[in-house]
Amino acid sequence: MKALVLESVKKLSVRDYPINETAGPYDVKIQIKACGICGSDIHYYLEGAIGDFVVKEPMILGHEAAGIILEKGEQVNHLAVGDLVCMEPGIPSAFSPEALSGNYNLDPDVVFWATPPVHGCLRETVVHPARFCFKLPRGLSAAEGAMMEPLAIGIEAAKKGRITPGDTALVIGAGAIGTLAAVSASAGGCSRVFISDVKEEKLSIAGSYPNVVPINTGKADLADTVMKETGGRGVDLIIEASGSPKVYPGFFRCAKRGGKAVLVGMMNGTVPIDVALLQGRGISIETIFRYTNAFDRAAALVSAGKIDIKRLISKTFAFADAVAAYEYAAAGHPDVVKVMIELA
Repeated sequence: MKALVLESVKKLSVRDYPINETAGPYDVKIQIKACGICGSDIHYYLEGAIGDFVVKEPMILGHEAAGIILEKGEQVNHLAVGDLVCMEPGIPSAFSPEALSGNYNLDPDVVFWATPPVHGCLRETVVHPARFCFKLPRGLSAAEGAMMEPLAIGIEAAKKGRITPGDTALVIGAGAIGTLAAVSASAGGCSRVFISDVKEEKLSIAGSYPNVVPINTGKADLADTVMKETGGRGVDLIIEASGSPKVYPGFFRCAKRGGKAVLVGMMNGTVPIDVALLQGRGISIETIFRYTNAFDRAAALVSAGKIDIKRLISKTFAFADAVAAYEYAAAGHPDVVKVMIELA
């Protein structure tokens, strides 16, 4: 079938690729209608690796997708042929200790789309377990459905932050994940969510959401601004979504005593941590790796009008122009949040 294939570093092609998948009794076959480009896709495209995950042979990219069910297994009862669904891209082992303890995202043997050596979903059709497919509410488009995957990360960050209605939050980084974490925190009950970055264009997009307050750290000191805005107390919750080692350890000073920090952004190497500051202020730290049971929540929030996902889709390309889409996404345009590829 036609697929977008990463042949080697900085070399992509849309071509026929030999894949033959058959739906089992608990699976569905899906015609892909839309697929977003994630930062991890760009890392593989430009560098051929993310940490220990190295692309050693041609690999199909893409893991943020939605499509229409073409076939379903005989044991699938909650979905029907013709349903528009989004798909959680990771398949854990049902018998792993992590899955049995409720942390299926931490299963070391999870099969995750577009993570070497597993092929992604930027192709004509995929076969996927029905358990990890979610019917989209009426009125949502395939492109919106493809946005459920990055939104799930924002929701997971808000969950780990254990938000109480009326809390204040600070999100570091106004990229796709940071902005979605900010709107998730707002939807979860935060009265104000500050978001920081050095790119004014991205801050403008994030700041267009209700209760989201942009801070340009190229023009203002982050801690001073947050403390001034919170009466010297600091925020209840910090979500680090930039993945930049440059922000460590300073952003912890924006948390109130007894506050929380959720680390979302991933990076290679180590960063400095001021342990005495964390202890003295009683700041607790959580980390997230992907998500658990967040896709249905994401779709429900968008369907209810709590989160407008459409405004984050910056540019759309046809499948035939998928190589150009990746080149555009990799260029790092400051006013671009999410690049979407739509399939006929």
